Amino acid sequence: MRIAQAGAAASKSQIKVSRPGISTAALTPIRPLPLNEILVGDCVSKLASLPAGCVDLVFADPPYNLQLENTLSRPDQSIVDAVDDDWDKFSSFADYDAFTEAWLVEARRAMRPDATIFVIGSYHNIFRVGAIMQDLGFWILNDIVWRKNNPMPNFRGRRFTNAHETMIWASRSATSKSYTFNYEALKAGNEDCQVRSDWIMPICTGAERLKDAAGRKVHPTQKPEALLSRVIMAASAPGDVVLDPFFGTGTTGAAAKRLGRSYIGLERDPGYAAIAKARIAAVEPLSETALQVAPSKRSEPRVAFASIVEAGLIAPGTPLVDASRRHRVLVRPDGTVALGMIVGSIHKIGALAQGLPACNGWTFWHVEEGARLKPIDDLRSIARAAMRADN
Repeated sequence: MRIAQAGAAASKSQIKVSRPGISTAALTPIRPLPLNEILVGDCVSKLASLPAGCVDLVFADPPYNLQLENTLSRPDQSIVDAVDDDWDKFSSFADYDAFTEAWLVEARRAMRPDATIFVIGSYHNIFRVGAIMQDLGFWILNDIVWRKNNPMPNFRGRRFTNAHETMIWASRSATSKSYTFNYEALKAGNEDCQVRSDWIMPICTGAERLKDAAGRKVHPTQKPEALLSRVIMAASAPGDVVLDPFFGTGTTGAAAKRLGRSYIGLERDPGYAAIAKARIAAVEPLSETALQVAPSKRSEPRVAFASIVEAGLIAPGTPLVDASRRHRVLVRPDGTVALGMIVGSIHKIGALAQGLPACNGWTFWHVEEGARLKPIDDLRSIARAAMRADN
């Protein structure tokens, strides 16, 4: 049943794209997008009202179906303000699965072919959500663990402290290869190390936690804006449209506005929607300069090593060495390199020298400048800068 519905949803949401090898039909949205608006009502029906293929990123924080049966108290007998709202209650797992499938089908229909989706949950629901996503045709890219450095303790002492939540990051389908992932920007902001799939950050507390006049939490599951900011910066670009089917008090909208993205929020509770609207209105967007995304290497124009030689950035006969100076080759006039009597590309010879099946010659080979080594990738960067200047 799920697979059949997924096929039907996919047929409705095809959009013309330039990527070769995928046959799709052109689709023009017949309704204007409700950009930077909060649509109040049932999320499934509101999702169904959106044009197909209209959003670039989805962040979903659905009900977790916590199945709380009794009041939770601390050791001092004070009552814990737990999530016991009606919106988190379902009569059975089957009902929860049916609800999950319904909103995921419509969310997938609203996604552009290369859009991605983040769904956050706990052990109560995330495994059921993940299985349904796979049945519907989503392609899971990562599961990301949000490690809370200030989690709520386990008051009864009968289980491990629940110190994390899980996010599933998925593309619309296995054929969605051109999804946005700002790898270089994330790495640069992480001390030039790849960003891992465990994110350590605190739960929403202090001044960020929205409270009513009596000092009570406005929403029991408000997410920290830092979490949404990282999601949005990782998987979208300025000007993209971010959809949140469970908008709550508008954390997604606040982060999206600050980061120069548009948002569409769906929220069934008018009270939460009003709070979100006021909250987002007070957000000041960052400047365009601050929001410029560093171009990824994959998006940069291709430069052949022969072009580096032809441009005079490196002379034929120049020796190249690896970082440890164990291997040495000579640059040839045609852009190949010679390892003794063996001639080939910088990549093929780099792999051969190491006894490996593949090698990125741009980062493996270096030019000697006295005692200093400079990767030939620096020469490629110079060539690309010249190409951009010419354009």
